[in-house]
Amino acid sequence: MRPRSMTGFGRGESGQGWVAEIRTVNHRFLDQRINLPAQFIALEERIKNTIAAAQERGRVEVFLSSTNAKGNGNSLLVVDMDLARQYHACLLQLNQDLGLNSTISLRDILDQRGILVMQDQHPDLDQEWPWVAEALEKALIKCTEMREQEGQMLKEELKGRLAAFAGLVDTVREALPDLLQQRQQELHLRLGKLLQEKELDPARLAQEAAILADKADVTEEIVRLNSHIKHFSLFLESEESVGRRLDFLLQEFLREVNTLASKIANATIANLGVEMKNEIEKLREQVQNIE
Repeated sequence: MRPRSMTGFGRGESGQGWVAEIRTVNHRFLDQRINLPAQFIALEERIKNTIAAAQERGRVEVFLSSTNAKGNGNSLLVVDMDLARQYHACLLQLNQDLGLNSTISLRDILDQRGILVMQDQHPDLDQEWPWVAEALEKALIKCTEMREQEGQMLKEELKGRLAAFAGLVDTVREALPDLLQQRQQELHLRLGKLLQEKELDPARLAQEAAILADKADVTEEIVRLNSHIKHFSLFLESEESVGRRLDFLLQEFLREVNTLASKIANATIANLGVEMKNEIEKLREQVQNIE
């Protein structure tokens, strides 16, 4: 189901308490921002590759957390037994050498620096990755479903806008013969006045009139616009990512409309040109969110 919107949200959970949340918005390229516990930062590249396989464009924010994963920010209190034995041996030696006959207690050992230490648990990334991937895949599925639903709504909106734009192009095409005839009549009247005022070569004037009339012919622009409209419609049915191509076509729409409006200095065409540009802008606003 294409096209897809670049806006979506998905949440997924897996065993071992892993939770993944994915938020996506529109962006020209694929921009990923991964947030996960610091001790699992080495998994970032795997996460990015998983996201890239599911989405080609857009800003993607991924939030991963776990309450049960081994090494998930937990510290472990441990005893340095080797050091404790050394302290004990030293205290015994002092007691003997100095003739103190003192009793060495556990507190005497624990008071020494470095006996009890806090150690960060280092997670087994390969062991944790399947749980991370499961949560991530579930979140991606939910996010993709949302993007497809919104993409279908965008598709219908674009179809309606495209039909409105095509209708305006047809209006220009239908009005073109009358406009060209009117333009030729205006040129003949102007040329007739010039012939009355000066001695000019009628053949030369007729040639110039034909050239001016030809410059006002926008048949090629109409043909190209209809071709662009056809391609736009085909892209909407494509299973590929088409956002960039749709945006490029809209630039071509605008180029042809500007050329058309500049060739025919006519109030009717000028008004139609304004309406066409307005529809192009509305199409562009929607296309910006298509992957």
